Amino acid sequence: MSYVGPEIQPPRPPRRFGRGPLTVTLAALVPTCLAGWILYEATSGPGGNEPARTLPAPSHSAQGSPSGKSSPSASEKDDDKGGKDHGKDDEKPSTAKPPKSSGRPAASGPLKGKVVVIDPGHNPGNGKHTAEINRLVDVGTHRKECDTTGTSTNHGYTEAQFTLDVSHRMRTLLEKQGATVKFTQDGDRPWGPCVDERARIGNTAKADAVVSVHADGSAAGNHGFHVILPASVKSGAADTTKIVVPSRALGERIAGKFVSATGSAPSNYVGDGTGLDVRKDLGGLNLSTVPKVFIECGNMRDTNDEALLTSGAWRQKAAKGISDGIVSFLRG
Repeated sequence: MSYVGPEIQPPRPPRRFGRGPLTVTLAALVPTCLAGWILYEATSGPGGNEPARTLPAPSHSAQGSPSGKSSPSASEKDDDKGGKDHGKDDEKPSTAKPPKSSGRPAASGPLKGKVVVIDPGHNPGNGKHTAEINRLVDVGTHRKECDTTGTSTNHGYTEAQFTLDVSHRMRTLLEKQGATVKFTQDGDRPWGPCVDERARIGNTAKADAVVSVHADGSAAGNHGFHVILPASVKSGAADTTKIVVPSRALGERIAGKFVSATGSAPSNYVGDGTGLDVRKDLGGLNLSTVPKVFIECGNMRDTNDEALLTSGAWRQKAAKGISDGIVSFLRG
C-alpha cells in the first residue's frame, strides 16, 4: 500500500503583520521534518524494528484466477492421504507397479525379529507361459500343474493384479510393525514360481507365518471370503502334521480381523458360514513346514464382490484385516 500522509490544510489568508525571524525559521523546518517522518515510515514503520517492506511482485497464477487465489500445483492436488486412489479412481484399479519397499524391517515394533512371507497368488505373466505353468509338479498327495493364470472379474481385472496390490499394501503395514517381509514373487519374473517352489520359499526363510493371497472365481451369487487351512497330510514329500494346529490359529485370527476391517461376511458357498475351509490338495500348503494359510478375499465373478475387489479403498481394508490377523497370531 502507498502511504497517503497527513492532510494538508488549505492556505489561510495572509496575516497583516510581516514575516519575522520565527516565521522564517518555522517555514524552513516544516519541510525538513515532514521529509524525515516519511523516510522513517518507509524504513522502520510504526513499530520501530520491522525491516523495510517492499510490495511483492504480481503473481501470474493469482492474476489468472477469478478469485485472485493461486491455483494449487499438481503435487498439492495429489497431496491427499490416498493420493489419486480415491473417488472415481477407485472404480478402475491402477495397473501401475508400485515402488518396491526397502525390504528391511522397521527399526522397532512388536514384530521385530519375525519373518513373514507373503505369497501373491499367480503371476501377471503366467498367461504368456502356458507351457511352463502347465507342467506337473509333485505336491505330496498327487501331481498337479505348476501354477495357473488365476481368474478375473467380468470386466477384466485379473486376480494376479489384485493379489499383488493387496500384498504390497500388506508389506507396508507389516514392515511398520517391525516384521521382515519377503515375497514369493513381485511381478519381477516372467512366470511362476510353481506351487512347490512357493512352499520352499517360506520354508527356507524359516517364516513365522506365510499367507497366500487370492480371490476366487466361483459362480455369480456366491460371495464372501474364506480362509483355507492345511489338512493333516503325510504322503511323499508332504508332511503337515506339525503345522496343522498353528496354521488353524493363524487362519482363525485372520478371518476374525478380516471381518472387522472390511465388514465382509464369510463365504456363503464354502465353509458353512465359518469362513474357514480345510483342504489337502493344495501344494502350497501340503509342502509347507511353517504355519501357512490361503485367503480367498472374495468372488471376482460376483457383481457385489467385484465392486469391493476393484476398489482401492476396500483393498486397503483387506490388507489391514489380513495384516492385523498376522500380527495377532505372532504376538500370541
